[in-house]
Amino acid sequence: QVRLVESGGGLVQAGGSLRLSCAASGSIFSINTMGWYRQPPGKQRELVAYVTSGGTPRYADFVKGRFTISRDNAENTVYLQMNSLKPEDTAVYYCNAAHLGNYYWGQGTQVTVSS
Repeated sequence: QVRLVESGGGLVQAGGSLRLSCAASGSIFSINTMGWYRQPPGKQRELVAYVTSGGTPRYADFVKGRFTISRDNAENTVYLQMNSLKPEDTAVYYCNAAHLGNYYWGQGTQVTVSS
């Protein structure tokens, strides 16, 4: 099994930055796509960004130009650098990874942006 553990969430003021990390562990052969989702209070979970095994990143429109996703395949870790944070970015952020046809989720990390 693959376990995902997120870290780096916290409380920041609008305009600030946070860097989220997600480390995969367990019986890993090769992780395919890794991504970040978020769930704002009272809303559906939504895709923030993902990056393929080849390193191609894609972003939701609402974060493009502010967030950067990257990965370290040797460490089985994906990162999300979040700049120019807005109060509407407040959400629980979840890591997702595809591995051998299965999908895994982390426990989530809270990001709160104050105005």
